[in-house]
Amino acid sequence: MNKIYNIYEILYENYGPQGWWPITGYGYHKLDYNFPRDKNEIFEVCLGSILTQNTTFASVVKSLENLHVKNALNSHAIESMDINELKEAIKPSGYFNQKARYILEFVKFYNSLGGVIPSREALLNVLGIGEETADSILLYGYNQLQFKVDAYTKRILVELDFVDEKAKYGDIKALIESSLKKYVEDERELLKIYQEFHAIIVNHGKNFYSKRPYARGCFLKDFF
Repeated sequence: MNKIYNIYEILYENYGPQGWWPITGYGYHKLDYNFPRDKNEIFEVCLGSILTQNTTFASVVKSLENLHVKNALNSHAIESMDINELKEAIKPSGYFNQKARYILEFVKFYNSLGGVIPSREALLNVLGIGEETADSILLYGYNQLQFKVDAYTKRILVELDFVDEKAKYGDIKALIESSLKKYVEDERELLKIYQEFHAIIVNHGKNFYSKRPYARGCFLKDFF
C-alpha cells in the first residue's frame, strides 16, 4: 500500500482541487493547470514565494495587491522602484526590510535567466532563497516536479509516524517524491498531484495542525 498516495487521495476527496497558485486579478484556478500563463505571472509566483516566508498567505495577497496597484508585478518595474516605496508596498508581509533585499537580489537573478528555467541549485544560491522557497518557485512558478514541504507536512507525517521528529526537509521531500513517483508514472499527472497535494496539506494543516496539541480531530488518524 502506498501510504503517501493514500493520504493524498483522502485529503483530495475531502477538500477537492485548490487551484494554486492564485494569480492577482484572476484568483484561484481550480482544475485549470495552464498557470502561470506568461512571464509576469511566473514572476508573481516567485515574488509571492519569497513574501510568504514567516507569514500568512493572506498577508502576501495584500502585498501583491499593493504592487499590482503600482503596476509593479514584474521584475523590471521592481528593479526601478524606490527602495522605500517597495518596502511600503510589501509591509503587510512583515520583515519588509529583509524581504525587500531578498526581492532585489532575486530580481537580478531572474532577469539574468532570460526566460530559462532555473535549477534548484541555482535558486538556493540566491540570497534569501531556502529549500521551501526554491521548491515553491519551481513547483508553482515553473511547473517543475519539486515537491514543496512545509511545517504542516512535517507535523502531519510525524503525527502519523511516517517520519521522525528529527527528519530534515530533504528527507521528507525524498519520501513524498519517491512514493508518488512509484504510483504515478505520467509526469503531467504527477505535477498536478504535487501542486494539489501541497495546497491541500496547507488547508488541512490550518484546520488541525495550527495549534498545539496538534492533530486534535484530524480524520487522517482514522486511516493509519
